[in-house]
Amino acid sequence: MTGSTFSRDELVEAFAVFEGTVDRAAQTRDWDPWVDQYTDDILYIEHAAGTMRGREQVRPWIWKTMESFPGNYMTSFPSLWHVIDEDTGRIICELDNPMRDPGDGTIISATNISILTYAGDGRWRQQEDIYNPLRFVSAAVKWCRKAEELGTLPDEAAEWMAKYGGKR
Repeated sequence: MTGSTFSRDELVEAFAVFEGTVDRAAQTRDWDPWVDQYTDDILYIEHAAGTMRGREQVRPWIWKTMESFPGNYMTSFPSLWHVIDEDTGRIICELDNPMRDPGDGTIISATNISILTYAGDGRWRQQEDIYNPLRFVSAAVKWCRKAEELGTLPDEAAEWMAKYGGKR
């Protein structure tokens, strides 16, 4: 795809709105506004979960992912850097996924690369998340072990750890 009809200023503004909406979703735990930024026919490529087509396939996945461990212990999703590709109408960024403090101020997180393709009118027509799922598992295991050491491990995380965390 070449020849985007979107100006750099429009892409910059749309990405700033995207980041603000994602931040509010993380703070309020209301994931609908995040999903509502996508076009009705969004193509969402998530390498571990698969490819979803349409907002109404993305919506239940985001709610389930972000409201169960470890997603519900992620506090924000700030971009660490981004690149604007005006020719394709894309924003490529690295998103951080820090988890809440296990009790001693430790910050544990994992990152992913996201490629967002703009559709205009403040909507995104495609998102692809690229990452190593094992890094996310490793971060969640590290968080669980730290919380266990501190006596702050919630039951939900302990159950996840027993299922996916392996043996010590």
